[in-house]
Amino acid sequence: MAEKNILEPRLRTPAPGASEQRITGRLPDELLDEHVRRFGVFTAVAAGLWMFALVMDTLVTPHTVGTTASRESVAIEIVAILASLSACYYVRYAGHCAQTKSDAGLWFMLLNAMAVALIDTRNLPNINLSDHLSWNTIVILVTSMIMPTTPAKMFAASMAAASTDPLAVWIAHLRGAAVPSPLNTLVLFLPSYACAVVATVPPYAMRRMGRRLREAQELGSYQLGERLGRGGMGEVWRAKHRLLARPAAIKVVRPEMLGAGTDAEAKATLRRFEREAQATAALSSPHTIRVFDFGATREGAFYYVMELLSGRDLDTLVREFGPIPADRALYLLRQVCHSLADAHARGMVHRDIKPANIYVCRMGLDYDFVKVLDFGLVKVSGSSSLQQTSTIDPTTSGTPAFMAPEIILGERDIDRRADVYALGCVAYYLLTGELVFEADTPMKMLLHHVQTPPIPPSQRTELPISKELDELVLACLEKDPNRRPQDAGQLFRMAHRCSCEGWDGEAAKRWWETHLLELTGPLTLIEDAPESGTIPATIY
Repeated sequence: MAEKNILEPRLRTPAPGASEQRITGRLPDELLDEHVRRFGVFTAVAAGLWMFALVMDTLVTPHTVGTTASRESVAIEIVAILASLSACYYVRYAGHCAQTKSDAGLWFMLLNAMAVALIDTRNLPNINLSDHLSWNTIVILVTSMIMPTTPAKMFAASMAAASTDPLAVWIAHLRGAAVPSPLNTLVLFLPSYACAVVATVPPYAMRRMGRRLREAQELGSYQLGERLGRGGMGEVWRAKHRLLARPAAIKVVRPEMLGAGTDAEAKATLRRFEREAQATAALSSPHTIRVFDFGATREGAFYYVMELLSGRDLDTLVREFGPIPADRALYLLRQVCHSLADAHARGMVHRDIKPANIYVCRMGLDYDFVKVLDFGLVKVSGSSSLQQTSTIDPTTSGTPAFMAPEIILGERDIDRRADVYALGCVAYYLLTGELVFEADTPMKMLLHHVQTPPIPPSQRTELPISKELDELVLACLEKDPNRRPQDAGQLFRMAHRCSCEGWDGEAAKRWWETHLLELTGPLTLIEDAPESGTIPATIY
């Protein structure tokens, strides 16, 4: 059978209302919010410019040129300052949606144009038609580049703003002032109408960019939200299913982030992530993170969709709260063994077990619920399609602080006992808050794993550790794989023979209510659920 090309684009079902979005060209919320923030800056700048004009007309010009601004001009400038400040306050503090604020921005443009037109009419008799350009041309063009509205709305608002100048001339004519003829008035303000037509171009470009951004954010049946994290080879995004409204975490691996020298290397690395999704989806332990979907975009970016976890990875947990009591460490260790035992029973070897790849979560009503992540270096015995680990040398696959001696020595037959060794390193870290071996360089650390006998964890912490748990951890850390527990299933049974009476679900709940209170509130509907405390699954 021909090998599947993971870069081949997959067919995607349109989102509900997607056709309507393409017709209306509605901007994505992120882009809309960004432009509204710019509108807020624009109102503040407008207030500053009107204030500058007021100072010039009342303080500077009378003493330098000898002319005094009329009371009407001063009144218009004061009103414009107050209107600009009010608009700035509205954009920043009002609870209206971004689209409503965007529409308000068009009215703000119209009010500014009216103010400019009223002031300009006082200078009409002295204007040289060959070199005059109304300030409203600038108002129209700047607004078109800032306001996230439709081309039709921008055209209507811009034409209205351009018409304020001729309207002001007509009002001045009714008051008996000397004004240009109708033909001269048309010539005078023709650039404003030209700018009103040009002003439709930026909104049109925004709409096209918005459509492309929306298409880029749609992965399969999922819509991306905020980015939760970024690493050297991938990004993790919050997302939700468009039909089920189910929250999820999506890992996206873009071609430009792979750093591969050739297309073959890039494809090989992408196959690693496809392999991770397939391997994880095949597991059924409740303590293995669930994979909902995976695929590739038209641009060649690979992604897979996982459940969204709320909690801490074990590395962060120990760094934040210190070493874990023995009973709790054993409680967590049993759950990790349950996940790995399922993988080992299917012939899989994880090969990258470490605290950062193990999450302790709140899962429904359960606390201290463990999820094992990141099967990206998984090896499946007897499966040629999954045997290789991209172009990475097998002796360097994994993390030095948790790497079994046989991996370091480059032995070809790496099996489940490598995971047992790594799990012993994890248990050691949980109990002591220290790595099994400390070293200045990764190479020195690797040599310690090969040569140096480990110090019992009970001798590196003040917390009490039973003799049987001490011996269990040291059994996992044997240099010779034959002297370790032979797989996670055997280690799971050994861990259950150790006493763990001091920690259970109720004790876990009390701990979370004391230390992670923000994650212990009442369960809510998905759309109302708080986002605090939600941690991305794993980041490269």
